[in-house]
Order: sequence, then structure tokens, then C-alpha cells
Amino acid sequence: MPPRQRTPEGPPPAPAVQKLRVKYARRGRLRFSSTRDFGRALERALRRAEVPMAFSAGFHPHPKISYANGAPTGTASEAEYFEISVTERVDADAVRAALDAALPDGLDVLEVVEAAPGALADRLEASAWEVVFRQTALADLEAAVDAYLDAAEAPVSRMFKTGMKTFDTRSAVVTMSAAAAADPSCAILRMVVRHTTPSVRPDDILTALRAVTALAPPVPPLVTRLAQGPLHDATAGVADPLAADKAAAGS
Repeated sequence: MPPRQRTPEGPPPAPAVQKLRVKYARRGRLRFSSTRDFGRALERALRRAEVPMAFSAGFHPHPKISYANGAPTGTASEAEYFEISVTERVDADAVRAALDAALPDGLDVLEVVEAAPGALADRLEASAWEVVFRQTALADLEAAVDAYLDAAEAPVSRMFKTGMKTFDTRSAVVTMSAAAAADPSCAILRMVVRHTTPSVRPDDILTALRAVTALAPPVPPLVTRLAQGPLHDATAGVADPLAADKAAAGS
């Protein structure tokens, strides 16, 4: 006789009736939290905020939450995103306020919108980054930027699950510039980086800067993602990935 197939006990999970897209910031010491750390904090906050989460079926149900292109651990961000499906229709603004209050300080919910058709991940084409170089002269950073932009390639090597891989960082950089900071002992690097495979992270670009220009700040720079979304080639700017969702809600 064929083995009897096991089936989960109890009723099936309630179906999802609405999907929400959430934009949040990761600030201060919470920039050192990993995606797994955030996932645990988020699930606790969703329960405290009484958000009617939809769950998967099977022996080990889990909330229907998907994360989109999270910033590397150690970097701050003003533009992180996730999606969550819910079993009851909810007011997006009410969810934003309740979830923001339930999350720890430094994980701040900025926007919640109802998802319109189309994949969020397809809209995340590029990121705008700000890197604060402490104890670095503006002239030194400007010289490094000029040398990097003049380079045909700026390769780096990084360990992946499949082993060490070497890839170019220069082709992913859409724009890069240096600017003065309010503190004269600091200089600011701003750049727009296209999302590629493999992904080119800010630390990859900083490694390439050191290799190409010998720029070596005495203390680690502070890295913040300012935005991520569709890339406008004409302006080299990053647009709002939730614009289509907000337009559909207003129609």
C-alpha cells in the first residue's frame, strides 16, 4: 500500500483579501540589525498592532510577508520595503501608525499603501546613497571621485555562497559626486547605483575607491540609503516606487 499522505490538522488558513506595501527607515544603532533580526521584530510588532496577517498553509504556517532588496547590515536606510497580505481589509494609515508605535525606536514606518497590480521588486531599479567620510578633506574625496569616474573598470572580489567572485563596480554607478559637509572635518559622497546581478553594494564601491585612488579614511564612513526605486535615465534620479500604488488608490 502506498504511504498515507499526512495533512495538517484544523481548518485551512483564511484567504488574503488585501496586500499592503510598507516603506520603513532603519536608523541609528538599528542599522546593525540583519534581515532576520528585523523579521523577528516585525512579526512581534504586527501581533501587538493587531494586524490581521495572512498565513501560508501547511504544517509550519508563516506570515505572508516578502522583503524587497534590503540594505546591507551596518548601513542606515530611509527607503526599505516589504509587502504583507492580510485577511481583512484595513486602513493603510491606521496600520502605519499602529505598526510604527509597536516597532522599536530606529525602525520607523514611513508609509503604508495598498498594493496595486505589478511587482514591487520590478520597480526597484536603483538606489541613491549618501556616504559621510569623517576626518577626510573634501579635496581628497573630490580627487578620488574624479579618478574613479575616469576608470573604465573598477573590479572588486567578494565571497558568495558559490565561492569568490570578481565583478566590476564602475558600470553600476550612474552618478557620483563629492560635497562639503556641515562639519569641515567631513566630506560627503553621493551616488546613484543601478541594481545589478551580482548586486554592487556601497562597501564594494568603497573598496574599489581605495584600490583605484588609494583613498583610506581613518575611520569607517557612515553609509545611508536615501531612496530606491525606478531609475530615470534622463535625470539620473530615483523615483518613488509606490507612486503607482498611490495613484491607483486615488483613482
